[in-house]
Amino acid sequence: MQFLTFLCALIKGVHEYAPLLRLSAASAGNDHRLGANEAPPAIVSMFIGSELEEVIEALENGKKYVSSTAEFDIGVDALPNFKKDTTDRNRTSPFAFTGNKFEFRMLGSADSISCTNTIINTIMAEELSQFADELEKADDFNKALKALLVKTIKEHKQIIFNGNGYSDEWIAEAERRGLPNLVSTVDCVPLYTRPEYVSIFEKFKVYTKIELESRTEILLENYSKVINIEALTMLDMVRKQILPTAVKVTKDVCDAALSKKELGIDNAYEVGYASRLSALTAGISDAVRVLDEKVISAQGIEEVEATAKFCRSDVFVAMQNLRCLVDELETNVSAKEWPVPSYVDLLFTV
Repeated sequence: MQFLTFLCALIKGVHEYAPLLRLSAASAGNDHRLGANEAPPAIVSMFIGSELEEVIEALENGKKYVSSTAEFDIGVDALPNFKKDTTDRNRTSPFAFTGNKFEFRMLGSADSISCTNTIINTIMAEELSQFADELEKADDFNKALKALLVKTIKEHKQIIFNGNGYSDEWIAEAERRGLPNLVSTVDCVPLYTRPEYVSIFEKFKVYTKIELESRTEILLENYSKVINIEALTMLDMVRKQILPTAVKVTKDVCDAALSKKELGIDNAYEVGYASRLSALTAGISDAVRVLDEKVISAQGIEEVEATAKFCRSDVFVAMQNLRCLVDELETNVSAKEWPVPSYVDLLFTV
């Protein structure tokens, strides 16, 4: 029962304080990572595996647990069969039970684990404190504990999800369950100062309200600075490398088209290719102008949270638009002419 008590407290805590766990992994870089390349999605859920799920279902329904763990038939008579793994193998769960421990997988590799550990420990302290307050008043401890665990499971089991966290169906299902989908840093960091969150940090003397306000401001300011640096770097690369390359390649294609025309040879391909390059160059030029204007506008916003929100809604979007056009241009320029290393170069050359 000790493990079940811990498990139910964790389920309740993760469900009630999911935004806190999400913001503990919030950063400009991690916003790109969540939901891609084996990283969990931004929606906080718990994977507990089929075995543990059967245990809590049996507890909830007042039945005796009987293990139904299937065996893996390897199809070779000379070797024994073995039980199928009941832990998470698809790596899409933010908070997963892996046989003998829970893993919180949302944190970025460049981020400190201190914030996440502080938040998880505070959440568990609050949940176990609530359990203790209720159980200490009970006349029959075992009966009260079982009733409390059953109640907790029924009220908070919507946080449990053992499926594919990358699927579109899960996004719709999470919304139906009432689970928050805090996609970006600016969506979750301002929640640090919610009254109910401030109260638990102050209750256990972890942070004061002023300290939480300070942490919020620092995180949002850092987000804005990172986005600004990335935008300026992008503008510099496009102006000094991408656009000059586009102009040079377009000129070479136009020269080839004119040469063919003078010789009376069909130059439809060259004309079409040059037109495509010219359109992309014009589009990139316009996108650079828009991004430049957004970067300048962001500098004029004084309030920290408003600046971060503008960086997300305007600067970041302008960067994405410019990225799409440059990616399209890259597919129309030979690797020899392209001024920066390709993914093939990065992955397979030294």
